Amino acid sequence: MKTLLGIDVGGTNLRIGVVQEGRVVHEHRTQADFTYLCKTHTPEIAWPMIISLMRDGVAEVIRRFPDIAAVGIGFPGFINPKDGVLTQSPNLPGLCHVDLAGDLGRAIGLPVVVENDASAAAYGEYRLNPIDADYLIYVGLGTGIGGGLVYADRILEGQHGMAMEIGHLTIEPDGRVCGCGNRGCMEQYASATGVSTTYKLATGQEKRAHEIAESAKAGDVHARYAYELAGTCLGQGLAHIVKVVDVGHVLIGGGMSGAWHLMQATFHRRFQHDLIPALRNQVSVTVSASSDQAGMIGAALLAGVRSGN
Repeated sequence: MKTLLGIDVGGTNLRIGVVQEGRVVHEHRTQADFTYLCKTHTPEIAWPMIISLMRDGVAEVIRRFPDIAAVGIGFPGFINPKDGVLTQSPNLPGLCHVDLAGDLGRAIGLPVVVENDASAAAYGEYRLNPIDADYLIYVGLGTGIGGGLVYADRILEGQHGMAMEIGHLTIEPDGRVCGCGNRGCMEQYASATGVSTTYKLATGQEKRAHEIAESAKAGDVHARYAYELAGTCLGQGLAHIVKVVDVGHVLIGGGMSGAWHLMQATFHRRFQHDLIPALRNQVSVTVSASSDQAGMIGAALLAGVRSGN
């Protein structure tokens, strides 16, 4: 039985899962706010700190599971499929053309495979929840918005590792400035960051997305609007994606999916409206039930396949 390690890099923490037979048998969490590191340090300082934090977390797990054969990482950003180099990460400013697979592999002495975090989660969801179709779109709602497409047990990466960057679809021409360098991207409205921005513009108050969700439940009209706008923008963007790839099942995951009930009505209204009429009511949209383990599982399984372990 092969033992693999899957790492899911989140907004403020590092989740490291020991995966055997497609299931997480041990999970280790480490506080690691890579966004803060990148915003407060130059890339020359931030990158060694990121590698060090990941190395230390992996080393602690390896002490308990010394038979680990390979390590897979789901990392936010554009990953070159040829060499595992991180080309750019819109939510980790300054990180460009850094060799994540090589640098961490040398630090821990194991094969390392890197995949975009949403693509890794998409693959994990696909393997955890087999459906009667070869296609699956995964949407990760968190600090930003990630997307992954699985077809016939394979991840669509694209020639440059930038396929399914759905968070960077332009839905508002000349809209809010995005970390990718463009304006009006979907994740500036439909992500946790987008919800916080919408609320601040309406009230002048800074709140995290989960706090805004609580305010919405308590009847705050501005909080409700922030989530309703998020649902509308997500529905608009997803409708265009489905028109391109014609997928029958969309799975919603990520930290903000817990507030799906606040977005669901406006999402479905805009999603159905913007679809080609022949596709209306032909696409299933559900919320993940994987307890956020899909990213670790997908990263680990991809590491096993690509490293030959």
